[in-house]
Amino acid sequence: MKSPLLTLPGAVPAEGVDEGVAAHYGELFREQRALADGTGFVDLSHRGVVAVTGQDRLSWLHLLLTQHVSDLPVGESTEALILSANGHIEHALYLVDDGTTVWAHVEPGTQDALIAYLESMKFFYQVEVADRTAEFAVVHLPAGSIAEVPENAVVRETAYGRDLFLPRAELESYAGKAGPAAGLLAYEAMRVEHHQPRLGFETDHRTIPHELGWIGTAVHLQKGCYRGQETVARVQNLGKPPRRLVFLHLDGSEVHLPAHGTEIQLADEGPDGRKIGFITTSVRHHELGPVALALVKRNVPVDARLLAGETAAAQEVVVEP
Repeated sequence: MKSPLLTLPGAVPAEGVDEGVAAHYGELFREQRALADGTGFVDLSHRGVVAVTGQDRLSWLHLLLTQHVSDLPVGESTEALILSANGHIEHALYLVDDGTTVWAHVEPGTQDALIAYLESMKFFYQVEVADRTAEFAVVHLPAGSIAEVPENAVVRETAYGRDLFLPRAELESYAGKAGPAAGLLAYEAMRVEHHQPRLGFETDHRTIPHELGWIGTAVHLQKGCYRGQETVARVQNLGKPPRRLVFLHLDGSEVHLPAHGTEIQLADEGPDGRKIGFITTSVRHHELGPVALALVKRNVPVDARLLAGETAAAQEVVVEP
């Protein structure tokens, strides 16, 4: 769904899964600094919006999600995952309940598969699941923002800012009031700085929550049964995940950033050495320079010098080995 904000001055369209909104508006670092200072907004209107209504909505979702949501207070935001039977991550949901409806935004294009799964699990519960993507757009306001929030917007408040579920028809007019627009590249730079994983970027077909630090934030360890819980409990109580998320400082002399999927080797073994991980997201940060998130094997020493393709990298621990 193409955003009307692509007509704003300087807008350069994003590509791939983020197609439909702006990658940037011509000044990448200025846009990042604005978000860091708590000004401006990010157009996330390409993300899927799913709504769950009905008196059983929280108790029913509690059975399906990794998060404890049966008593979720009105207005309190949370994150949750849906896992496969083997404990691999299939969906990531960013939730808030407004008293009558649970609203979730999800990765672009994943809402159809998510809704199909939810519909298959309704049974006798009094719930209704709806795709509201065509009617509502997600807008992100950074932490510290004093931008006005429309009365008819559902707000998801987090430590990193506010996500608004805004009537799509009002997106263009709201943009004129919310301050300077920042593109997806600026938003992604902030995400990488805060070590926040993203479905489809930091995940692959075999990712489990422990590898990305999603235990606690999106996975509740004391709730009842859900699909994939056996794997979560087994790894938590008896073992360690096979991989771990790391934050990388990349060699700033390189012109190009290593792309998603770029293989990582130990620097001592050179670019032809054995693969010990891969780049998940790489960005240029306005203060930190070129940085990235990556998944590496758990037993890689935390002080090991790394190569991402031909780019030297030093790691910071995100998930403990």
